[in-house]
Amino acid sequence: MMTFLPVFALAFLSSDTTPVDVPVEVPQSITCGLGKEFHMGRRSALRSAVGEGLMVFRGLIDTRDYLTFQQDKLFWYLTGIESPNVTLVMDATSGTEVLFLPNKNRRGESWEGEKWDAGDKWIPAVSGFQDVRSSDSLMEYLEEHIAAGDTVWTSMAPHVELAGCFDRAVPYDRKVTGDPLDGRQSRESALAMQLKDRFGAKVENCGPQLDELRRVKTSEEIDAMRRAADIGAEAMVEAIRSTRPGLGEWDLSALMTWVHLKGRAAGPAYGAIAGCGPNANVLHYMAVTRPLGPSEMLLIDYAPEYNHYTSDITRSWPTDGVFTPRMAELYDVVLESQLAGIAAVKPGGTIGDVESACAKVLRDRGFGDLIRHGACHFIGMEVHDVGDYQKKLVPGVAFTVEPGLYDTKANIGIRIEDVVVVTEDGCEVLSRGVTKVRSEISALVAEIGILDRTE
Repeated sequence: MMTFLPVFALAFLSSDTTPVDVPVEVPQSITCGLGKEFHMGRRSALRSAVGEGLMVFRGLIDTRDYLTFQQDKLFWYLTGIESPNVTLVMDATSGTEVLFLPNKNRRGESWEGEKWDAGDKWIPAVSGFQDVRSSDSLMEYLEEHIAAGDTVWTSMAPHVELAGCFDRAVPYDRKVTGDPLDGRQSRESALAMQLKDRFGAKVENCGPQLDELRRVKTSEEIDAMRRAADIGAEAMVEAIRSTRPGLGEWDLSALMTWVHLKGRAAGPAYGAIAGCGPNANVLHYMAVTRPLGPSEMLLIDYAPEYNHYTSDITRSWPTDGVFTPRMAELYDVVLESQLAGIAAVKPGGTIGDVESACAKVLRDRGFGDLIRHGACHFIGMEVHDVGDYQKKLVPGVAFTVEPGLYDTKANIGIRIEDVVVVTEDGCEVLSRGVTKVRSEISALVAEIGILDRTE
């Protein structure tokens, strides 16, 4: 089934030279990210940030497995294109943009569906790119437009896909490159080397400029994050409702994944952290192999990605819904800490101010020895997103507030985490759709959940 765009292409009905307008047909499966205006705006802002010079960015090649293709997030940020084997070349001085796409592969599309290719007439209207060329002409174009010594910008940040994050990708690439029995360069390093060796370019990293653009979210980005948080909150509520001793950590992880996908999320923002008893004290526990014991504390940190934007939600509760005195004592302090941190979020402040507000409560209440991590990190296209932590907060900056206490002797780990975005006079808690009130959590556990209906 095809969709008609409200734009037209020129065509000729006969040998007459008078053109007539015919609607451009766009496959129903085709979209351009958050809309062409958003991605055009990101490209324009980046060109302004670097000032002058050619810019080269490459999307990912097709998958080597039978899995859905996921575009590199940075390339998607600049183009909105969820299709493989694409290259973007821009001139920061003139504003010229050229999109290089593969030639049409009809057999491949008959197996896997529509892909973006150089012959698709709908591309300018959908994406805003007016100059679309075959990838076969890319090398010739670069030879014509790069002289020895010219500055060419690209990003040296490692590519990141669904559930990926720079703080995992960077050390991974470093270990591969440094392995004496491997030694492969990252894809980004290889591009920089080719630009230097083949064309004599002076390659500059525009990663810092991109990081600053990404630090402050637009309304389109916040809408996507709000939807990711809504889906994540719904899944967390269902997990609390379905909790009971005898289930496995894996049962709740699977349930939440189903709710995420039912809500049209792309998949996990990160692997599910679902640990009960001693596992609640393992900060990034992802094995999810232990059955839920009676009267144990359960900590679940799990949220989805929606349209390339992530959420990050953590809640902690007893497997039978009954807080022991020690559980209640720790929980109430963590919640007080988190609320103090959220209250400290405002324009002109810093993430350090929020961290201090959280830590002060925990230490003043005498639990400083149970603190094992900081309380905040940026969030956006990556769950641990890029950004300068020393900069003042401004509207549009999004991050988490997630204090925690971990009593390994009592096998109690408690973390409460929400995503906030700075507003003109404070912040919006995007993940407010799942309760943090102890009595309401206990009441939820007592309700009939989805997993209760499967037996």
